[in-house]
Amino acid sequence: MKKTVLIGATPNPARYAFLAGNKLVQSGHELVPIGIRPGQIAGISILDLRSYPAVEDVDTVTLYVGPKNLVEWEGYILSLRPKRLIFNPGTENLDFASKARSMGIETVEACTLVMLSAQTY
Repeated sequence: MKKTVLIGATPNPARYAFLAGNKLVQSGHELVPIGIRPGQIAGISILDLRSYPAVEDVDTVTLYVGPKNLVEWEGYILSLRPKRLIFNPGTENLDFASKARSMGIETVEACTLVMLSAQTY
């Protein structure tokens, strides 16, 4: 299945990023959770975003970071060279999406949880 990097990962079970991470794993996707809070999602340790962890062969990056905070991580996210970038509700960023598209990255404004439920992921 698709290797997905989840930016904004959190161990807080009340957050959509946590729910999406679990649903990705349940749906058979390889999850790489990356965030600033230590912990786990679906038994997978969250990597520290501040260390810019290297991740190879990324299919999708799904964003759970607001546009104001995303600016700091744009270069790193683009360096992952994903095929697709999902802007979940509240993360939309026209400038960043334009940069990604100029690099040949597909951009989608959608909810990862809905996409998984509708089998359109």
